[in-house]
Amino acid sequence: LDCVCNNSYYKDGDWCTESKWERYCMNNKTKSMCKVAKCAFDHRMSQDFITGLQLFNVFGMFWLMNFVSAFSQMVLAITFASWYWTFQKKDVPFFSLTKSVYKTLRYHLGTVAYGSLIIAICNFVRAILEWAETKLKKYDNAFTRAVFTCMRCFFWLLNKFLRFVNRNAYIMCAMYGKNFCTSAKQAFDLLLRNVLRVVVVDKVTDFIFFVGKIIITGATITAFYFEFYEPLEPVKQFAFVDKPPVLNYKWLPMIVVAVGSWVISSTFFHVYSIAVDTLFLCFCKYTLFAA
Repeated sequence: LDCVCNNSYYKDGDWCTESKWERYCMNNKTKSMCKVAKCAFDHRMSQDFITGLQLFNVFGMFWLMNFVSAFSQMVLAITFASWYWTFQKKDVPFFSLTKSVYKTLRYHLGTVAYGSLIIAICNFVRAILEWAETKLKKYDNAFTRAVFTCMRCFFWLLNKFLRFVNRNAYIMCAMYGKNFCTSAKQAFDLLLRNVLRVVVVDKVTDFIFFVGKIIITGATITAFYFEFYEPLEPVKQFAFVDKPPVLNYKWLPMIVVAVGSWVISSTFFHVYSIAVDTLFLCFCKYTLFAA
């Protein structure tokens, strides 16, 4: 063919872009638009390739989410562990959280990536199981339901166990700077020596945090109610110029406020949860040394 595109000849069946073809390709003799050859739709790309990329993106999303969570746990664990093992509290650095971020980036980023990878693989397998279960709905029977129920329960328990091991491994790594596997083994051995203490501390702190979330959520809903539905006289004077706004749907804003306050309070109590676990492991290690 006499069609030329930027001094390079296309072969029949090559990939092309229609806009670029019309702009840059012309007949080499007449210097006009190519009439014989053209850029047109032929077939779609293989769906297997696109499916593989989508699976890769889903796995990357799980890994990134768990990596961010693990990074925050490591930073907080280093901060609280350094405070515990500094016996003269006046020697605790002022920017201890900033230094913990630096230590995590400098020394423990591989540990964080490895631990989050384990959780990401577990989450990815659980997502595949959920997808497979939806695809097998047309073959629904008692056997398939039993199999998927058992597998869902198993991977849910495995996910809980791995998160528990990872969290304590990060704390032990924050104390001694060992790799992930060594830290996980040391943390697990230390917790086995203090099983009763682990159960008591875990249940008591869970109850206290739950009560704290309930109180914060209830206080937020109460404040919202007296702000918009039954405003007090000081609120009327400072918050509203003429009259309080009239809401057509009363329950929906309250539900949104309740859910938002619960999520925010859970995020803040997560920091206290890391503090309790870190100080508890430090205490167990200290009692082991003292013994």
